[in-house]
Amino acid sequence: MNFDLAAVLPLLTPKAIAWAEERESEILLSGKALPEEDLALAMQVGVANPEKIRLVFVTHLPLPADPMLRQAALATGLLGPNMIGLTLGYGIYICNGHNSARLLSHECRHVHQYERAGSIATYLPKYLQQIVEFGYTDAPYEVDARAHEAVT
Repeated sequence: MNFDLAAVLPLLTPKAIAWAEERESEILLSGKALPEEDLALAMQVGVANPEKIRLVFVTHLPLPADPMLRQAALATGLLGPNMIGLTLGYGIYICNGHNSARLLSHECRHVHQYERAGSIATYLPKYLQQIVEFGYTDAPYEVDARAHEAVT
């Protein structure tokens, strides 16, 4: 199914921000702090406050309940069965069986990007606009995160 994210982005962005902020709050309440060796990894990829990061391991990444937001996330590849990690501010979801230095460094680079932006509400519109302009794989934030992946 072809989904025109550009056409619905103005409507979806506030919903996406609210969803991301809710998920981050849940992760920060229930997640685990990074172990010492992973704090160092987070700092290596630019995270200023790695002690704030929390991890939650899940069987699959959560999907938004809002039908249009869910459709957009699935159609654009932002979420779905092939995704194994998701960063929302200082909260990181990692799918069970996929924890690795490579994935964690990628997700921590997204934490760094959030830190530089200042908030989910500032970061997410830029990120989604990059997806519209370049596609998921070539979005500058994703290119940057891949460039900072630890080699395992």
